[in-house]
Amino acid sequence: MAVISDALDRFNMENTGVADRKPLAVMVRDPETCQVVGGLSGRTSLGLFFVDLFYLPPQLRGSGLGREILRQAEGEAHTRGCRMAVLYTITFQAPGFYRKQGWKGLGDVPCDPPGTSRVFMTKELTAPTCNPGRPR
Repeated sequence: MAVISDALDRFNMENTGVADRKPLAVMVRDPETCQVVGGLSGRTSLGLFFVDLFYLPPQLRGSGLGREILRQAEGEAHTRGCRMAVLYTITFQAPGFYRKQGWKGLGDVPCDPPGTSRVFMTKELTAPTCNPGRPR
């Protein structure tokens, strides 16, 4: 994987003059064990923020934590110079959650099991906003 990734980075750098690919993660830890129990991982590159994985255990959903994680990740991506964000989710996962956070659908691609689709989404990133009660 590293050979492929590094080679593609070199190719992109040679063609753009930009070498800005960086990982981005917002982790959620259990307060008692300090073990990671969820969070978001992705990367920034060439003005885009890619959300690769986002998971919260069921007991943490619906509390606003997911919205806060996404806000923090989008804010960091914007700080890094990203103007747009992209991700995909699956119809049984979280397309409704992302739409509530301002993401828009790009298109769907059918996948298994029959009747489900991968939902590709994008969002224009703006300057981070302050969230009262949460330090930045």
